[in-house]
Amino acid sequence: MAPFRLCYITDRKALPRPNQAPGGGSDVGALGARIAEAIRARIDVVQVREKDLSTRELLAVAESAVRGARGTSTRVVVNDRLDVALALGAAGVHLGQASLPPEVVHRLAPPDFLMGVSCHSLAEAGQAEAAGADYVLLGPIFETPSKMAFGPPLGLELLRAVTSRLKIPVLALGGVTAERVCACLDAGAAGIAGIRIFQDCISVVERVRELRAQFPD
Repeated sequence: MAPFRLCYITDRKALPRPNQAPGGGSDVGALGARIAEAIRARIDVVQVREKDLSTRELLAVAESAVRGARGTSTRVVVNDRLDVALALGAAGVHLGQASLPPEVVHRLAPPDFLMGVSCHSLAEAGQAEAAGADYVLLGPIFETPSKMAFGPPLGLELLRAVTSRLKIPVLALGGVTAERVCACLDAGAAGIAGIRIFQDCISVVERVRELRAQFPD
């Protein structure tokens, strides 16, 4: 598998509008611009995660992302919607615990189709690997408002336990900041995933450069 270190998870509602502080509202146009910037920054994976968009709107956003990533090292995966990912020729799909079973995805998708799974425990991560996942997002590792529904943060020790048992890449998710990347890598994470770390910044290119500098050669 190609290097799998940085995953940008989209959330257009958390994107700042021009002249607004991070955290303000946004729209589909601003989301497209941010995805395009992430692709220019050569981020490894863009996960299009816009659950409240209509199918027509999601198709437009994801199609633009897939088209923009062609010929680059960036892979675009679509959250949950296998149908949209297959229709657009996306690199893969990202599944939650309530999504289609990975076994079904394997039956319907081409052999080189990327499949990620969000996990919140060692048991879930093990099940995802056994079902054929290519990678897992494990979180929340640190406290973060968007993951409060999943309870207390898992912490670095649980991250270490998962990475020591899985053979597939494990990306740390939830409350990961630039200052916490090294701690996640020390715990065995292959990389990190997040929303705010790639949206609450002036330049995605500079943020990606800052993060990549923390990875061993």
